[in-house]
Amino acid sequence: MATLTHPKTLTMATVSHDLTIEILRGLSVKDLLRFQCVSKLWCSSINDSYFIKLHLSDSLKTNTNHSLILRKCGYDFVSFNYDSPKTTQRLNHPLGEQKKLLKILGSCNGLLALIDDDNRIFLWNPSTRKSQVLPSTEIDFSSESIFFPRSTYYGFGYDPISGDYKLVRMVQLHGNNNGYLHSEAKVYSLRSNCWRRIKDFCFYLILYRKFGTLANNALHWMVFKTPESWKQNLVGFDLGTEEFRFLELPDLCLDKLFCYDIKAMGGYNCLTATYRDSNDVVADVWIMKEYGVKESWVKLISWNQPHLLPCFPSVVVVPLAFSKNGDKVLFSSDVHTFVWYDLGSKKVEKVGIRDVPIIHDVDLYVQSLVPLNTHALMINNEMPPQVIFLP
Repeated sequence: MATLTHPKTLTMATVSHDLTIEILRGLSVKDLLRFQCVSKLWCSSINDSYFIKLHLSDSLKTNTNHSLILRKCGYDFVSFNYDSPKTTQRLNHPLGEQKKLLKILGSCNGLLALIDDDNRIFLWNPSTRKSQVLPSTEIDFSSESIFFPRSTYYGFGYDPISGDYKLVRMVQLHGNNNGYLHSEAKVYSLRSNCWRRIKDFCFYLILYRKFGTLANNALHWMVFKTPESWKQNLVGFDLGTEEFRFLELPDLCLDKLFCYDIKAMGGYNCLTATYRDSNDVVADVWIMKEYGVKESWVKLISWNQPHLLPCFPSVVVVPLAFSKNGDKVLFSSDVHTFVWYDLGSKKVEKVGIRDVPIIHDVDLYVQSLVPLNTHALMINNEMPPQVIFLP
């Protein structure tokens, strides 16, 4: 007669490796980091590049393990799950207790690119608490250029062709009469941990500093084709080919005062045009359903907001994310409030977040195990702690 083994006597060896992976892939990053100490097999499985990609792919496909990261007071960061935003978590950023201004350049697959007030750039995975400082790179301007205003645009994303994370920096020097003296573009590669110069761009950067948005494996900014132009244009940078291209915007009523903002939402380019219409402030939200095709722009939302009228045009609402089931859109505004917009009922519900003062930066990120370059300079020379396995 067969003898049944009590469940408590089951060992790790009795559970197939495939089943173990299926169990682990459904866990949060926080739990996975804890379970590294269960055994050497679990530790090697969790840190395996295939498992890291599998876990990330599951999170992106199912819209799980997503959070908003908020920068407050210039140097403090908190995160919260926007589908249930009752609790916030304080994050230990790369500079620790140093009270230096940090801004978010971009977010991709759980990695954040940050810049401080000394123009040092960092990569940071808030989930694993790993970070590194990028090597500095000079701007190839002549000494006389210091007397002219300068625009610097950044963007951060992942190139699936090379399997590499890249950070783009565009710098343009503005001369007299709206002309420019010099422009340059450089790309940083996480894999090689170095910068290299690429082909110069043929458009104009008007703002002092701007951060690009990532959609369809490309980075995007609003720019001008000529220095005299008043019309903004959308330009994309393909992270694979490393080439720039203009993308056509939807046909808008240009006789109204517009405030434009380009974001990525649900993997699509998302354009918000905010304008005054009679006694209302209206925010139109457009989604580009087929990348690079002008006719594929679809107006997702047209939202009247009379309560913003005294503040317009200084206040612009920005869509951040779809809810987990896709029936609502989360918005933030320059007055540091969050609301859910129901796509069906068109009702608006304010999102209350406790213990969060004035917010300066808001970004979406997915919790992941994506590693950094182990050969690069770690912040404060801190290397990952040694894992101690349980008997």
